[in-house]
Amino acid sequence: MKILFMGTPDFAVPSLDALVQAGHEVCAVFTQPDKPKNRGMKLQAPPVKEYAIAHNIPVYQPETVKDGTALDIIRSHEPELIAVAAYGRILPVDILDYPKFGCINVHSSLLPKYRGSAPIHWAILNGESESGVTIMHMAKAMDAGDIIAQQATPIDPDETVECLHDRLAQMGAQLLVQVVEQIQNGTATRTMQDEAMVTYAPMLSRELSPLDWTKSARQLHDQVRGLIPWPATTTQLPNGDTVKVFATQLTGQTTAAAPGTIISAGKQGIDMACGDGQVLRIRQLQAQGGKRMEAADYLRGHPISVD
Repeated sequence: MKILFMGTPDFAVPSLDALVQAGHEVCAVFTQPDKPKNRGMKLQAPPVKEYAIAHNIPVYQPETVKDGTALDIIRSHEPELIAVAAYGRILPVDILDYPKFGCINVHSSLLPKYRGSAPIHWAILNGESESGVTIMHMAKAMDAGDIIAQQATPIDPDETVECLHDRLAQMGAQLLVQVVEQIQNGTATRTMQDEAMVTYAPMLSRELSPLDWTKSARQLHDQVRGLIPWPATTTQLPNGDTVKVFATQLTGQTTAAAPGTIISAGKQGIDMACGDGQVLRIRQLQAQGGKRMEAADYLRGHPISVD
């Protein structure tokens, strides 16, 4: 099938690669403009652009898809289908209506749960035991189109966003190829989303970062897992340092100490009292201006006294 692909970050690359490997004609790629990154603020190409260039696929990076220019480009390539994965743009109706087989999207949740920009993060933040991927027809409203196919996967209690992200990217790619085949042979199904079951996954912000030690150990553990790598959780230690927390461990220990009290600080990490009387261990952290490291390594240069 002749397919135009739209996507931007790492999550989208496996889907693009799967279409190429399956023998489909990917006639062009739309991706976000290059953006300045790191301290040097040098322009960096999106991962999807790098893949497309390496495979001699034409690349377009329009600043907007709503002024008619993008539609003209799409028409010039005459795709039968547009496949989208984490593109980061809302497509106007004239683009949605153009391809013979429409526009389909790879979404990293089990819709109608977690519509929006950060479904993987919010599934973990909310302590979900299951996530998955959905391939859907795209509609004018964000993530509201009819579902073609879904695949679920359990979330490990200690799994981070980074790990789940990579698994879902691969699952989405495999499911996308299956759905394209179904569309091609006319066996694809459509299921309307149940609006009564809709939940949302809004954009992340640093306002989510501070750890509130009056919460339960499990809630805090989920918060740490769900905000990696950005914006990451933060807490202030007794030495005055505000640190980012990147890994924690549920110890199973209990304590009568007040929430936020440091129970111990040593080779295993920094053990903190939580609001439910459980102890949560900080295993990895990053001080301001420093590197991400094991808590034990941090303590060698920043000893913390425990009352």
